[in-house]
Amino acid sequence: MRIGDLAARAGVSVRSLRYYGQRGLLTSTRTPSGQRQYTEDDVDRVHLIQELYAANLSSSTIAELFPCHEHNFDASLERMARERERITAQINDFLRARDTLDRMVAVARARRESLMHPVPAADESGVEEHPCQIVR
Repeated sequence: MRIGDLAARAGVSVRSLRYYGQRGLLTSTRTPSGQRQYTEDDVDRVHLIQELYAANLSSSTIAELFPCHEHNFDASLERMARERERITAQINDFLRARDTLDRMVAVARARRESLMHPVPAADESGVEEHPCQIVR
C-alpha cells in the first residue's frame, strides 16, 4: 500500500510516517518510480508506535524496543519496566514540586492576608493603633 493509504488506515499523517521512517521505526520498499510501499503489518506497527509515544517514550527508546519486541519479549518487557520506573520517578519529582509550590502559595496568601488585614497593635496607653494609620 502507498504512504497515503497507510496514513489513512493507521489514522496518522503522512508526515508522521516519513518521520517514523527517518527514525528507523518504520521501513518501506520503493517502487521503480520511488514511491514508498508498505504492508498490512505496517498498520499494526504504526498503531504500536502511537501507543509507545502515548506512553511518553521517545523515538530513540522505541527504536531500541523494536528489535526486542520482535525477537526477544523478555528484553522488551525489561526495557518497558525500566521506562515505567523512569516515568514513576518523574511523577514523584512533579508531585514534590507541586507540594513545594502549594506551600509557597499558602505562605504568600498568608502574607497577603496579613498585609490586607493587619492585627492592630496597642500603644503604651493601651489604645489599639492600626499599623497603616498614624493616630495623633
